[in-house]
Amino acid sequence: MNMFWELVLRLFVAGVMGICIGLEREYRAKEAGYRTHFLVALGSALLMIVSQYGFTNVLVPGLVHVDPSRIAAQVVTGIGFIGAGTIILQKQIVRGLTTAAGIWATSGIGLTIGAGMYAIGITATILVLIGLETLSFFFKSISLRNMMIEFSATDREVIKSVSAKFNSKDYVVVSYEMTQATASDVYHVTMTIKAKRMNEEGILLMLLQEFPEITVNKII
Repeated sequence: MNMFWELVLRLFVAGVMGICIGLEREYRAKEAGYRTHFLVALGSALLMIVSQYGFTNVLVPGLVHVDPSRIAAQVVTGIGFIGAGTIILQKQIVRGLTTAAGIWATSGIGLTIGAGMYAIGITATILVLIGLETLSFFFKSISLRNMMIEFSATDREVIKSVSAKFNSKDYVVVSYEMTQATASDVYHVTMTIKAKRMNEEGILLMLLQEFPEITVNKII
């Protein structure tokens, strides 16, 4: 195969692998979707190709040598900045760690395919997808996720009822804070809980049905 088309194929395969992982993240409504993962995989493959073949015209036997791993090593370091941008820290809740790890893995897949190791790169993509989807399916009954709930109420007894609900077997209260609005009977409550695999919509629906007296301000 002509070298040009071989390198184009590497870029194409790397981009497709990035899209596959990104679609799973997009389906989960995560911070980085298929476009981000596509660019990470494609860019990593491109830099790997440049690292391997971009400096052949300056080589001088016995005088100038090229280390094809140097640019790849910088990619591994640099991708951490993108991953850090997907991590959100609010009070005691950390979000985006899995997406950040997925971006890091996608970069590694791009480097692998950019080096011409198609089988390893495709296998790694399949394993990443299995890890993201299959593991959560099998372990969803024991896994807990952090959620922060902010709501308001005028009746302290209702607030106690809500607190008791979140102290049941399906939830673990991590932190609790209540403040009273100045010159008002309105109480503002912020709770951080660990809940079994339930999304924000499920929590909101449960609160609205069981506690119509409260006003839910935020669930993250």
